[in-house]
Formats: sequence, structure tokens, C-alpha cells
Amino acid sequence: MDEILEILSNDARVSPEEISRLTGKDVNTIKKAIKKFEKNGVIVKYKTVLNNDLAREANSFVRALIEVSISPEKDVGFDHVAERIYSFPEVISCHLVSGPYDLLVVVEGENLQAVAHFIAAKLSSMAHVRGTATHFLLKTYKEDGQVLKKAQQKKRLNISY
Repeated sequence: MDEILEILSNDARVSPEEISRLTGKDVNTIKKAIKKFEKNGVIVKYKTVLNNDLAREANSFVRALIEVSISPEKDVGFDHVAERIYSFPEVISCHLVSGPYDLLVVVEGENLQAVAHFIAAKLSSMAHVRGTATHFLLKTYKEDGQVLKKAQQKKRLNISY
């Protein structure tokens, strides 16, 4: 991977001046490279990684991994079905994978019922969807390469008799 991309993938807030200092390359060269990466779609988005356990109120959202088995469409394969699935606002990410199922879809909803409704009403009823298996995420320890710190838990006092 290009060293500029590697630096930005670890911390998108690093300035071109700081990248220049780290790489020994000219600042204008860095700026031009970043613009080129953005224009060519290599850099798609700058993102902040959140610890949702700390950022959101408890039980304010549910995230699920859904294994989806599909029948590929003639002449377009899996792509057209995947595009229809990832177009739903509930879908956070969608991956074509090897193994016993075809797509791994990450879905987020306000609660368990919202995710279940999405699966039953929108996803499972789609043409070419043969079956789904849902796994609800209970806790996230690491996201986008970043270890998430736990919320400080109140310690119980020892009781002695």
C-alpha cells in the first residue's frame, strides 16, 4: 500500500504537512497525491471510528450480521442482487463472500424488532434471496482496526462477614 494511504488509513486527520514530515516527500506532492486518490475513488470517505457503547444510549440500536444465500441473476451474477440489498438505508455494509452463503450483510436498526422487520419484510422477500441466517452483535471489542475501550464500570464493594 502507498505510504500516504497507509498513514491516512490509520488517522485521517493527519495533515499533508505532517505526512510530508513523516515521509520526507514535498507537501505539494502529498496534496496532489491525496487529490488524485480522492478523484480516482481510492479514498472514498474520511471516517471517525466510534465506540457505540459509549456514544449512544444503552439499547438504542441493534447491529446484526446476516448471511444471505442468493441465486445469481442471468448475465449479471450476484452484483445486481447485492446492489438492491445494499441500497436499503438499514444496510451498513455488504460483502460477497466464499463459503456456504453468498453475501454477508451488516444491518443496523433502532431495536431488535426493527432489524427483524427489515429481514422479514424487505430482505427475505426479495427475488433471488434463497435464505438468511442472522447473528446479532452483542458487544464490539475492535472496529476498523481500532481496539475500543470499555466504559468504566462501577466496581462492587467487597462484602465481608
